[in-house]
Amino acid sequence: MCEVGTRPPLAAERGEPPGGAAAAERCRDMGEQPIFTTRAHVFQIDPSTKKNWVPASKQAVTVSYFYDSTRNSYRIISVDGAKVIINSTITPNMTFTKTSQKFGQWADSRANTVFGLGFPSEQQLTKFAEKFQEVKEAAKLARDRSQEKIETSSNHSQESGRETPSSTRASSVNGTDDEKASHGGSAEAHLKSENDKLKIALAQSSSNVKKWETELQSLRESNARLSTALQESAASIEHWKKQFSACKEENDQLRGKIEELEEQCNEINKEKERNAHLSRRLQELETELQDKELELEELRKQGEIIPELMSECESVSEQLQAAEKKNKDLEEKVRTLRTEVEENKHRQTNLKTELKNFLDVLDGKIDELHDFRQGLSKLGVDN
Repeated sequence: MCEVGTRPPLAAERGEPPGGAAAAERCRDMGEQPIFTTRAHVFQIDPSTKKNWVPASKQAVTVSYFYDSTRNSYRIISVDGAKVIINSTITPNMTFTKTSQKFGQWADSRANTVFGLGFPSEQQLTKFAEKFQEVKEAAKLARDRSQEKIETSSNHSQESGRETPSSTRASSVNGTDDEKASHGGSAEAHLKSENDKLKIALAQSSSNVKKWETELQSLRESNARLSTALQESAASIEHWKKQFSACKEENDQLRGKIEELEEQCNEINKEKERNAHLSRRLQELETELQDKELELEELRKQGEIIPELMSECESVSEQLQAAEKKNKDLEEKVRTLRTEVEENKHRQTNLKTELKNFLDVLDGKIDELHDFRQGLSKLGVDN
């Protein structure tokens, strides 16, 4: 339920089998044909409050435009099961109003109610509104043609009623007594039939005038009720606008509070992260402290054996000094040996030189001995 001008809550929009099939067949049998069909949730204005919408269907139903070729009229028809929930004849005075993206309404003075339709999408609402305007223009054109026909037939009847007595008078003036006698009976019968036709037309005109006056009065009353409902709707809209503004301000305030709370939460999260970091650092420091304590304990244990180590260090120092002294002696011996080796090398070099000279002299002596042997050999041969 909602106020006029606002879209009421709809049920789940889902596909169902057409509920107006039987009604459509009945309309076809009566000479009406569907020219546009769609599906929507149907609402009617609450007759007691004239403010709230009352759902006329529990789910989306078929809503169709029908054209009656015999009466040249248009109707909007919708059936929920076996119940007719919309039977609205469209007149040129009707107006279809879009009150939201998916909701529209129109007032039917003959049914003394306001119908509302909730569509699944804005495109379907736009198509229905365009068809409503098209049908409204067609109904207006049909009404204008009907009024022209009524005026033409009325004028023709009045002219024929005026011309008949004059023609009769002319014929009676210009004709002879024989002609009067021969044509008197037929003229009176013709006048009677014309008078009967005029009486019937006059009675129909009077009844039509009364009917139109009644319809005009009902339309005025409907317009007054609709004006009252419109004023109430406007007041309701203003009321809802004020409530909307108040809700918007409250929403802005809540958003500001939410932002503040989010900032506080962010700060709290940052504090938690810092605390967690500090906790991890504290645990690391505690671990390091334990390691240092273990090292200190080991150092303490090692401190207990320092005197032994000192004594060992002194003995090692004495041994090291003795070893250094021995090392110096050995170095001195090595230098002496190196000097002797150099001297031996020098001696060997001199010996090699003397040996080479000796060998050279020996080679010379061997050559001389060889030459001497050859000389002796020659002397022996000669002898």
